[in-house]
Amino acid sequence: MNTFAIALLSIVLSVTAQFSLKAGMSQPGVQAAMAQPFSLGSLISVIANKYVLGGFVLYGLGAVIWLGVLSKWDVSKAYPLVGLGFVFTVLAGLMVGEQVSPLRAGGVALICAGVFVVARS
Repeated sequence: MNTFAIALLSIVLSVTAQFSLKAGMSQPGVQAAMAQPFSLGSLISVIANKYVLGGFVLYGLGAVIWLGVLSKWDVSKAYPLVGLGFVFTVLAGLMVGEQVSPLRAGGVALICAGVFVVARS
């Protein structure tokens, strides 16, 4: 697998982690725990949620894969690709019914242009 594909895999895992965390944080039990004053019990209730825990696992896996990217590319080349996470997140958001304003879409287009310029350098 080439380095670009590995970078994309890491980014996709991070985006998936975001949606998993959002699903977990939207659960009634987690919402109730978040409404309480901070305690070890409320922290455990949040972390023990399968979606929250899954999100953390996905982030961890994405980070480990990202280390492989950093071992082959300069940070100045690799890190702008993280901007693709914005694109994937907006696209995934659209698929789950989130609203995307023209201003947000324009911002994502600017990010894509920046990633393209960096990738060509």
